[in-house]
This record gives sequence, C-alpha cells and structure tokens, in this order.
Amino acid sequence: MKTKKILVLCTGNSCRSQIAEAYLRHFAGDKAEVYSAGVETHGLNPKAIETMREDGIDISHHSSNNVAEYRDIGFDFVITVCDNAKERCPVLPGAAKQFHYNFPDPAKATGTADAIKEQFRHTRALIKEYCREFVKNNL
Repeated sequence: MKTKKILVLCTGNSCRSQIAEAYLRHFAGDKAEVYSAGVETHGLNPKAIETMREDGIDISHHSSNNVAEYRDIGFDFVITVCDNAKERCPVLPGAAKQFHYNFPDPAKATGTADAIKEQFRHTRALIKEYCREFVKNNL
C-alpha cells in the first residue's frame, strides 16, 4: 500500500495545523507522511506546545513552514483547518482531495490564564477527534 501524503494548512502554521499534524502522525503511523504549513508563518505557539505536552505528544521540534515550501510534493489530501486558509489556499500540484474544518483559534482567546488554557484544550480535543476520524475513514 502506498503511503499517503497529507498537508494540513492554516493561516500561520503556529497552532491548529501543528496540533493536527501531530495527531494525524499519531493516528496514521506509517500509513501517511504528514506535513503542515501556513499561508503565512507565525512561528510555533508556546501554548500549543504546552497543550500537546499535556496529552503526551511533543511538538516542540516542529517548525512553522510556508505552503510554498511544499509546492513540489504531490499530496493525496489537503486539510484546511481555518476559513482564512481555505480562502487563500494556493493551487497545489496533483489531485489532492480537499477537506475543510474551521476549528476555533485558541491563540485569539482572551481572559484569565485558566480560560485561555481551557480554550486551547477545547480546540485540541476537537482536532484530536477530527484526526482520529479522518484516519479511520481515509487511510
């Protein structure tokens, strides 16, 4: 069976796409090569690292990448995880099947430190379940 190539695309590749990349790798194992990128690059969000660490996954080694870096890869699937990325997504080579889910952006959360932490956990839970189902239904 051919290993599938998956690209997760977000605005800044700092939080939601990083979390999704990690969970897709976790659930897919050797069935997929998973990449994430942004239509811009904003650097890795430290709260995303902390939130994933709570669930036993280390993303501190990830980098924030621009989608242009991957223009020569023939992806099987492209998953946009925010409306902005879907609207700005460039045309990629190949016949990638496209998926979209507009996850809430925890980086825009306001309030107390605990309230912000809860928003990150909420978004993490949504992305985790989405990725689990994506792998189950598509790989």
